[in-house]
Amino acid sequence: MSSTAQPSAQPPVSDAAQSDQGAGRRRGGRLARQALRAAPLAEDIRPVRPGMESGRYRVLNDEDILRIHHAALDILETVGLADAIPTCIEAVTARGGYLNDHGRLCIPRALVEDTLSIAARRFVLHGQDPRHDMEPWGQKVYFGTAGAAVHMVDPITGKYRDSTTADLYNIARVVDRMDHIHFYQRSIVCRDLPDPFEMDFNTCYASVSGTSKHVGSSWVLPEHFEASLQALHLIAGGEEKWRARPFVSMSNCFVVPPMKFAEDACRCLEAAVHGGMPILLLAAGQAGATSPASLAGAVVQEVAEVLAGLVYVNSIKPGHPCIFGTWPFVSDLRTGAMSGGSGEQALLMSACAQMANFYDLTGGVCAGMADSKIPDAQSGYEKGYNYALVGNSGANLVYESAGMHASLLGFCLESVVIDNDAIGASLRTVRGIETDEASLSVEAIRQVCLKGPGHYLGHDQTIDRMQRDYVYPTVGDRTSPKEWVEQGSPSVVQRAVKKTAEILAQHKPDHIPADVDAQIRARFPVRFERV
Repeated sequence: MSSTAQPSAQPPVSDAAQSDQGAGRRRGGRLARQALRAAPLAEDIRPVRPGMESGRYRVLNDEDILRIHHAALDILETVGLADAIPTCIEAVTARGGYLNDHGRLCIPRALVEDTLSIAARRFVLHGQDPRHDMEPWGQKVYFGTAGAAVHMVDPITGKYRDSTTADLYNIARVVDRMDHIHFYQRSIVCRDLPDPFEMDFNTCYASVSGTSKHVGSSWVLPEHFEASLQALHLIAGGEEKWRARPFVSMSNCFVVPPMKFAEDACRCLEAAVHGGMPILLLAAGQAGATSPASLAGAVVQEVAEVLAGLVYVNSIKPGHPCIFGTWPFVSDLRTGAMSGGSGEQALLMSACAQMANFYDLTGGVCAGMADSKIPDAQSGYEKGYNYALVGNSGANLVYESAGMHASLLGFCLESVVIDNDAIGASLRTVRGIETDEASLSVEAIRQVCLKGPGHYLGHDQTIDRMQRDYVYPTVGDRTSPKEWVEQGSPSVVQRAVKKTAEILAQHKPDHIPADVDAQIRARFPVRFERV
């Protein structure tokens, strides 16, 4: 007998066991691929990224654009705007504007054209973290939030409640973690703060505390703005550093459609110019109510109003950074109610994006304002076609794109996570299909067909393209029916609730140092607690 130990005989493996092992290998392979997809991707291989070139969808042809442009110039010169404040009149008339017999400030074509020649272009919208800096020019597209919802929506019960400062801060924290939401403009009203100064100050400070992305905010009086500016100087490390990298822009409704200036907003606009803050020049008429019911007419009026704002700002300070914010909204003409999720809304905003492109100005439009009251099927289809059409129209900044319901009256925190998935998919349509040599895949087809194995599942190109070319949802479900049942048959809302809770429990922004936060809280009435 040999002293060498012999291996023990292995029992035969049954067909069922072999099948189980094969299934295990498949499950293991699938889990490995899922882990690969879940890992953070390097910037250079991400399938979509902020600032991709858009513009494939054109609702207006070149002749349409010129007609709208000339109509807008006509009403600026012959109708003008009412209720201009003295400083506005002084600045604009010094450059060739004039008051007509009705006391309206009229702007000649030549003055508009001169302004367009000196207006700011190619300015960066900074984040507190330079990783989030945006370059919103040409046809580069970025998605973000905005709005002034007065209610928070529970996605499970459908109940509405008043929105609070803590909600605003939490929304900023969630947005801070969303890959496809690139900036945060305040999206709700802090209804727990009846004092207008405290509301304005806390709206700005809660926003910049919750995210290091670029922030948009608004103020009702210039004194409120000045207080916020002092806090922003502290965060930036001084006024000089703030002016070099202003990470907050002012959303300013300087007009009350149709064609009237808003006194307090104009005073805030002038404060922003002097304070070095970029301005979203916002004209938001509602078709059939405060702007013409005709879609073309609604665009004409908002283009004219924003051109007037551009002349106004450049008459104070030539070249001050302004966002061309034409936001004509849609009315359901049967009732007069706003219809933010309509197909007409997508057409209007796409047309406005083209007008900003025509002027070669940074354009801001909006999309994703579902009429649906909760995150349901109606919300999904309304947001989906608005994202896709407006995102592909050449828009630079797409506001109000996440969380909005009830035509801007309600905001759902969990919808931010769902909408992030939808925006990501829409951005993939913006990127389009490349047809370079590697993408055409001739060599891959040759290898698979001539050398085996007759499929592409394990091919190097497949592994590479799985990351580079495909966008995967965070809360969207792509499991089989069997797997879905095994997981408890969760809806997308239930998965979003879980994901949102995880973010709020784990993400504690600390980009504003504790000592700076303490200084601000000692000087100003801060009404929320940082986590």
